Amino acid sequence: MSILSSLGRIATEFSAARARYQTERAIRSLPIELQKDIGWPQASDTKTGTRNGIGSWAGAK
Repeated sequence: MSILSSLGRIATEFSAARARYQTERAIRSLPIELQKDIGWPQASDTKTGTRNGIGSWAGAK
């Protein structure tokens, strides 16, 4: 595996993680009632302040 392919893979993973984070942030900014309507699974977690990880950028796949 060359350095360029490794950099490309890392950039792709970073881009995907960033898109997931932005989507999660946009959904969490909606009112709780709307989150429940669309079936957002962590709608109840916003009251407790807990949050699940957003993806593979930190190495967890």
